[in-house]
Amino acid sequence: MKLNSNLKIEGTKVILIPYKKQHVTKYHTWMKSPELQELTASEPLSLEEEYNMQKQWQNDKDKCTFILLEKSKYYETNNEIESMIGDTNIFINNEQASGEIEIMIAEKYARGKRLGWESVLLMLLFGIKYIDLKVFEAKISVKNKTSIQMFKKLGFEETSKSEVFQEVTLEKTVTKIWCDWLQQQCSYNIQPYS
Repeated sequence: MKLNSNLKIEGTKVILIPYKKQHVTKYHTWMKSPELQELTASEPLSLEEEYNMQKQWQNDKDKCTFILLEKSKYYETNNEIESMIGDTNIFINNEQASGEIEIMIAEKYARGKRLGWESVLLMLLFGIKYIDLKVFEAKISVKNKTSIQMFKKLGFEETSKSEVFQEVTLEKTVTKIWCDWLQQQCSYNIQPYS
């Protein structure tokens, strides 16, 4: 998305950066994992298809994607590729001012450290403040209990369950009280990405 193509969001434990060409090879490696394919309901792509997807997502007005970096590792190594732990996306429906939010912590060592929690908080706040979203939706594999619990803790409520796709849909309407609560859960700054 052009809106976030030159922005970086720095939280306490994670840094969200735009998905750029140099990140594709590692991302492609992650997406070869059958476990991640199942948890994210994704199909494997060739490396060439992944490069095309990155380019498309960078220019698409309806998709906002950030790569997640573990902040401490990044400041230790000053290397984005080594610090990559996952990604977060919002697929935007402008007609309804809604967005489908996704989170993937691909690196197993980074799971269970609340890095996904902070990443989603930052992405939700970005969606509210910069994209003016009024409703969020999360579609999650029924096997991904951790993710379902996290979104419920964020105030999302289950609206449907698909036996065919083996996924649950959760939704949250944006309110002033919820925005204030999100703000209290994290500290961050947004700056230019170069």
